[in-house]
Amino acid sequence: MQTNQIQHISKTQPASGTHLTPRFSKSARLRAAVDAAVTFLFPRRCPVCDEPVKPWNALICDDCAAKLSYIKPPRCLKCGKHIGDGGKEYCDDCAAHPHLFDSGRALFSYRSVSASIARFKYRGRREYAAYYAACMHKQLGNFICSCGAEALVPVPLHKSRYRKRGYNQAQVLAEELSARTGIPVRADLIERVEKTAPMKDLSAAERQNNLKRAFKIRHNDVKLNIIIIIDDIYTTGSTMDAMSREFKKAGVERIYFITLAIGRGI
Repeated sequence: MQTNQIQHISKTQPASGTHLTPRFSKSARLRAAVDAAVTFLFPRRCPVCDEPVKPWNALICDDCAAKLSYIKPPRCLKCGKHIGDGGKEYCDDCAAHPHLFDSGRALFSYRSVSASIARFKYRGRREYAAYYAACMHKQLGNFICSCGAEALVPVPLHKSRYRKRGYNQAQVLAEELSARTGIPVRADLIERVEKTAPMKDLSAAERQNNLKRAFKIRHNDVKLNIIIIIDDIYTTGSTMDAMSREFKKAGVERIYFITLAIGRGI
């Protein structure tokens, strides 16, 4: 099955085509059964058109799946961004600005999924995460497996934003991905202690200054060697670097990331 031809994926069936086998626990199977019943009564919305999904038990409309644009090789070896020149190893952003994380991958180009992510974050469309995670598992499964991560760590929200929104979209996504990969979610390791300005309106330098003291490790001894940070969008890497700095101080040796989309950068 080609990248741009993903068909609808059943809620109870894992995406195939990777070397990573999902491990569904008894509780996960029970949740899937309950979700199927709820979906029948209250149809889920398509991540692309936001209409009730057709067929009803799918995660995306058949006609909408091809509208999403996946990040394709050649990729930057650091951030995973598509680079048009196959002879280059790094994108211009990463070549000019070294990062603290080891490497990462993004699933979609930002333009193709920006409206979907906005609804996922701000309009309560948490059900989109099931499709996002299924695609991550299919498209990025080999990368996830190669990381050897001990935990998925969602980028935390400041408590005031969490109260206003009612959920952390990165954690919702991480939990769906965990259900497919068997890698546990650790949302208790790090917190956002500074209410930073919205990143979308800031320059690269402003983003770095905005995040200098934004995060704090919650445990003196993290006791993990390898983690994957989960977020919705990667732009300049400022958030990943800020979190990586704190985790490196806490003794984490290797830090990777996965995001739904990647922007143009600096």
